[in-house]
Amino acid sequence: MNERLWSILIESFPKLLGYGIRVTVPLTIFSFAIALVVALLVALVQYAKVRGLQKLCRFYIWITRGTPLLVQLYIVFFGFPSIGIKLPAFTAAMLVLGFNEGAYMSETIRGALESVSRGQIEAGYCVGLTFPKIMWHVALPQAFRTAFPALGNSMISMLKETSMAATISVMEMFRQAQVINGRVYESLGLYLEVALIYLIFCTFLTFLQRKGEKRLSSYGGRNS
Repeated sequence: MNERLWSILIESFPKLLGYGIRVTVPLTIFSFAIALVVALLVALVQYAKVRGLQKLCRFYIWITRGTPLLVQLYIVFFGFPSIGIKLPAFTAAMLVLGFNEGAYMSETIRGALESVSRGQIEAGYCVGLTFPKIMWHVALPQAFRTAFPALGNSMISMLKETSMAATISVMEMFRQAQVINGRVYESLGLYLEVALIYLIFCTFLTFLQRKGEKRLSSYGGRNS
């Protein structure tokens, strides 16, 4: 590796890391929060078999899972202005990522809810609990423990998918690497550097995921 490339990589690393911390990580967190809320609502509607809304949720899942994320980004950011809806690039990316991943996560949560013993649900009704209270106090805590590993994987996937936001001009980490490369023309070195930073972030999330799984496992063991 020549001296010029080393100099470029050393200079660019803190810039890329800074954009990762200031833009990529917040974009991941906000998008995941949206996805979790959407997924929870959709899963509960399907679990409760709410007529009308259940079909609407299935339609949302079908459309979202059946179309590419990149196309969804382009529709919202470049297409929506033609009908009078213009969103900032960061907001558009956050919403698209959130609703896209929410479709997948909703199926994870729905499956986890259905794994909860029906006997426990019926017992809740027997002691006078309403459906929301049964969900909150009985079903969701158990479903969350079951779904946690898959939800953790979803967050890691979402972190990597934030690189797609560069296509609609969000100045996140990957977009910044493209800008730097446009000046210095060192594609391989810069994109490997970006990959390394993504790997660091994902490794940290994987560590937190494993810690969370152990914590939930011990909690479940104490309550079994």
